Amino acid sequence: MLVTPLDRHLAVLLVRAPDGALERWALPWSLSERSDATLEDTAVRVARSALPSAPVWLEQTGAFADGRRHPGDVDLSVAFVGAVPVGTLSAPGEDAAWFPVSELQPLAPRQRAIVSAAVESVRLRLDYAPVAFRLLPPTFTLSDLQRVYEILIGHRLHKASFRRALHGASLVEATDEWRSEGRGRPAQLFRHAPKRRRARRRGVRFDLLP
Repeated sequence: MLVTPLDRHLAVLLVRAPDGALERWALPWSLSERSDATLEDTAVRVARSALPSAPVWLEQTGAFADGRRHPGDVDLSVAFVGAVPVGTLSAPGEDAAWFPVSELQPLAPRQRAIVSAAVESVRLRLDYAPVAFRLLPPTFTLSDLQRVYEILIGHRLHKASFRRALHGASLVEATDEWRSEGRGRPAQLFRHAPKRRRARRRGVRFDLLP
């Protein structure tokens, strides 16, 4: 499953199903074509078939053998979730489209379960994996990053608390670049801080707005 920020929503890439399928849309999927191919190899191949390039982050989220219907009538599905940075890829075209998670097209029952599990997996990884940063370009404003966090956790965040938490956990470092944002002052660009530059690692806790 491939995800990206779309406006203020987390979006999932769906591809058109073949004529005659019960559902018009499906998550990208494929059978393993080679006996020596790893699960990761197959996941990358599936992602590359739907996008111009491989996602910047790809991780296994689970295996599903629950009897629920799959578009290919397979007994076992191994699901991966991949992050696609906002604004870096062109529209997939007529045979693929991004849909907000809250407005997905009807999917086969097992694929609906995969979407739910993958979204929950992404949210659980926020505290110890750089998921939010993989959904952004290499440099970004702190407002960009806050919007992505808000999309992933489903809540608005207190701006000052968010920035204190980022700096306290040594998650970002400033660059010498600035970006104009409308009539206000230019915003400084930041990058994800490499692990080797962090004095210590600790969990990140943000204050939510009501």
